[in-house]
Amino acid sequence: MSNVLVYAEHAHGHLPKATAVAVSAAKKLATIGGGQTILAVLGSGVGDVAAAAARLGADKVVTVDNAAVAHALADVTALTLKAVAEAVGASTVVFAATSKGRDIAPRLAAAMDAAIASDVTEFNPDGTMVRPMNAGSVFATVELVGEKKVISVRTTAFDAASGPGAPVEALSIAPVTPAKPARFVSIEETKSDRPVLTEASRVVSGGRGLKNGENFTTVLAPLCDALGAAMGASRAAVDAGYVPNDLQVGQTGKVVAPTLYIAVGISGAIQHLAGMKDSKVIVAINKDAEAPIFQVADYGLVADLFAAVPELTDKVKALAK
Repeated sequence: MSNVLVYAEHAHGHLPKATAVAVSAAKKLATIGGGQTILAVLGSGVGDVAAAAARLGADKVVTVDNAAVAHALADVTALTLKAVAEAVGASTVVFAATSKGRDIAPRLAAAMDAAIASDVTEFNPDGTMVRPMNAGSVFATVELVGEKKVISVRTTAFDAASGPGAPVEALSIAPVTPAKPARFVSIEETKSDRPVLTEASRVVSGGRGLKNGENFTTVLAPLCDALGAAMGASRAAVDAGYVPNDLQVGQTGKVVAPTLYIAVGISGAIQHLAGMKDSKVIVAINKDAEAPIFQVADYGLVADLFAAVPELTDKVKALAK
């Protein structure tokens, strides 16, 4: 029997969809190994978070409530998770493949002397797993050798878990601090009334074709607001300084799979496609009829975006009345 521990990301008392996805993936893995799925909530004053986590379908929720892990610094969190895994008898730890998960998982693997696999999209009955390579153009079936394993799962590859309430247990584990720990100074968060990019059912992304950052505000933002969509961007737009990098969709950005994805002025480089090609419906607007984005689009419009997007926005607003 092999228990599976899941790291629960949370912020401001909220559990993101990524955590529910990680639980869903871990349950599949635990079924193969015949063990339990245990969700670990680390932080300060995490009672409400643990109560919400108990409704995600794990067999048990454990908490470490201490100010030392309040800011989820990667080095302290990794070492503390190692102690938690040992306490609950878990040889495998699962993360969502988010920026936070990617920061902590390798450190934990090193601390546990464990094998690691990232961005896993599927678990096979024989214990092997599938993960994308070469920007998602090929998929590899991999096997982790050894009893201890650390795995991050792609958040678009599994459904979000839910289930009956699970018991919550507070662990008397002191956070483990390395000899030269990182020090929390401050955090600057981008606040927006729009949906969170990785959780939105609709996403409108802009590329270099928008020409400057002002056009993201004057051309793209009204369409986002009319659709109730999150705003995204290609790496080219981010590198050009049009928008901040927390909007980047792609291999080195965020991976999304909304019901509707609209790509505006995006050529469709493989790096970008890796982050959005699993979207249910893809719409492309580009004046270049040969742009690669049209090869993956369900609907394509060859047109000048500066004329097409405002017209589309007006039609969406008219339908909403």
